[in-house]
Amino acid sequence: MPPPIHRSTTCPYAGRAPGEFSYARFSSPTVAAAEQALGALEGGEALLFASGSAAAAAILLALLEPGRTVALAEGAYYGTGVILDELSRWGLRHVEFDQAEAPPAADLVWLEAPSNPFLTMPSFESAAAHPARVVCDATASTPVHLRPLEHGCDLVLHSATKFLAGHDDALLGAVVCKHADDAARLREFRSRTGPVAAPDTAWLLLRGLATLEVRYARQSESAAAIAERLRRHPAVTTVRYPGFGGLLSFDVATADVAGRTETATRLIANATSLGGVSSKIESRSRWEGDRVPPGLLRLSVGLEDPEELWADLEQALAGA
Repeated sequence: MPPPIHRSTTCPYAGRAPGEFSYARFSSPTVAAAEQALGALEGGEALLFASGSAAAAAILLALLEPGRTVALAEGAYYGTGVILDELSRWGLRHVEFDQAEAPPAADLVWLEAPSNPFLTMPSFESAAAHPARVVCDATASTPVHLRPLEHGCDLVLHSATKFLAGHDDALLGAVVCKHADDAARLREFRSRTGPVAAPDTAWLLLRGLATLEVRYARQSESAAAIAERLRRHPAVTTVRYPGFGGLLSFDVATADVAGRTETATRLIANATSLGGVSSKIESRSRWEGDRVPPGLLRLSVGLEDPEELWADLEQALAGA
């Protein structure tokens, strides 16, 4: 069972010295319990942050400095590129590369397994041979399917808002570190700058981790069946599915067709985000512009009956 939520922002000193917990900006009992649970799943030391973007920014700001270069996987989550564009004003450079190939010269290699929304997988062997630290955003794979630290990565990033918490009610990020010095530096940075997770949100992560394996198995089974049917649908030109997990994307002919499809579903919510128990569909061009094909639709498969999900998709495509 998850532990009680510890909401106190301060804890008494132990004989004039700060104990394990003293102030909630540093940590708290509930946050520490959630970090321990996630770290055990990933095989490293976990730290929670206020969001996935906060976790990503912390990696970049705590472990790099002006003048450094990040090799970013092509097609990775667009928000990672947005953060890097923002930090370019502070002298941080980035270059994109095909993550199925060897990374270029860089001070940090940033993979995504699988990428969102293109669902490509990296060459872990090529990345591990690179002299720089390697970060893997494993939001869509989760430790149920993949433990990147076992494949040569140094840090694992999660938008824990997604599959890990799993219920669309917890905004949360996580970094899991292979090396103690990286974890110590990130903890120091988090304490100084403040993007720590709240106890209530950490407790929601503990709740989600308790059902992660069974949720992920159901979502994977449903998504695989839907991807196969989409491949045979005459209105669908491309289907991307890595063979696991609840995330897939597919293309229809035009942006107009995509817009009509996403607004015609009845069971599947026309909404952003992914990884929750409720299915969602959206045209990604509204966020990513011409970075993605105009007819690309991202589908996050939840826990609904897969036959009902397919019936909903089929009628939406027919009406588009």
